[in-house]
Amino acid sequence: MKRLLLVLAAALSTAVLTRAADDNFPLARLDKSPRHLEWVTVKHDNREVGCYVGYPERSDKAPAVLVIHEIFGLSNWARSVVDEFAEAGYIAIAPDLLWGLGAKGGGTSELTSSEISQKIGELTRNHADQITADLNAAADYVTKLPACNGKLVVIGFCWGGGQSFRYATNNPDLKAAFVCYGTPPSADDMAKIKAPVYGFYAGNDARVSATVPKATEAMKAAGKTYETVIYDGAGHGFMRAGEAPDANEANKKAHDAAWARVKEILGKI
Repeated sequence: MKRLLLVLAAALSTAVLTRAADDNFPLARLDKSPRHLEWVTVKHDNREVGCYVGYPERSDKAPAVLVIHEIFGLSNWARSVVDEFAEAGYIAIAPDLLWGLGAKGGGTSELTSSEISQKIGELTRNHADQITADLNAAADYVTKLPACNGKLVVIGFCWGGGQSFRYATNNPDLKAAFVCYGTPPSADDMAKIKAPVYGFYAGNDARVSATVPKATEAMKAAGKTYETVIYDGAGHGFMRAGEAPDANEANKKAHDAAWARVKEILGKI
């Protein structure tokens, strides 16, 4: 846990500077989407959580994807990921894990960049159980939709990648967990994982990618499936950066290859 918090602190120290000064480019996708996209509120205990949901255009019931946002909160880009999965044929739901912390009781959209970084850190240090409960509530909502076939996978990016790995230790009903440049849980917690875990890492991101060999050993020792790809030349956050207007070639290549891999795996579930 201490190592995870140190890694988080390093990430948060640069978050304010690197948080999508331009988080507007994903809006074009959302504005043009022909798919049904909506906000819903899920509840658990005495808490409400705002979630963004996207529906595919298909005639049969679809699997569901639980999307866990980056350290930047439920940004425009995170919402565009929901639409990307809906376009691919899946119902996607992204809970705003900062819900209730905004000035008016909302989430990410009511917080500044520095506030988001601070509150993500507080959640990670002090409220892991709340994160899990929020994710469980979103998972319960989406899998019980009439249009869902009951199958659920989870995917997370950056901070959300680590949370996706951690959530796999808490939800035995997952069909798969996708970890995009996120750090692993402890070896003891890995032993609780039931679903296969698929990792997506950047070659120029040693802070995170250096954790892969030990995680691989621990998952193998526990008899778990952990299949990873490290994309040469790509930087941390390539799934977002690879589609930005100023994306470099390495991030573009990694972005495209990673999305193709995600969709190929999903097609087999």
